[in-house]
Amino acid sequence: MRFEKTPLPGAWLIELDLLGDERGWFARTFDADEFARRGMNPAVVQSSASFNARRGTLRGLHYQAEPHGESKLVRCVRGAIFDVAVDVRAESSTFRRWHGVELSASNRLALYIPAGLAHGFQTLTDDVEVLYQMGDPYVPDAARGVRFDDPAFGVQWPAVDGERIVSERDRAYPDFNP
Repeated sequence: MRFEKTPLPGAWLIELDLLGDERGWFARTFDADEFARRGMNPAVVQSSASFNARRGTLRGLHYQAEPHGESKLVRCVRGAIFDVAVDVRAESSTFRRWHGVELSASNRLALYIPAGLAHGFQTLTDDVEVLYQMGDPYVPDAARGVRFDDPAFGVQWPAVDGERIVSERDRAYPDFNP
């Protein structure tokens, strides 16, 4: 694996190091020691998947309040997404800044999102499957979110034909107020 820092402290873009031959390829997708060396949470306590039937589906932006912050390793294994992390850590030098990257089955990139960053994505194709590995357990009472179009962050989502598909819950988050 190759690790590239993002503009948000603690968030990393991870590229697979493919070992290929006539059969195809093999790659390590997780290594606890490599994660720990970079200050990333090396635990995997939960894994989840989401399927999204239509292009323009937007999920997020979600995070968990402290002391139940949740780190995530996100990979798109079918289709493509525009994946976004937003720094909601009031003490951070990049507070309210966001970083987005395309994750797809073809580019095989993953985004590591540390606790304290909100996460969301928009599908760029139909029939998208996203896998998540969480370093911390989900705590329903700690679940929080910020609106995908909140002017406090100014996330520049890719344009869509027609209307984005966004849940009522995700549309209803109030303006960010730390």
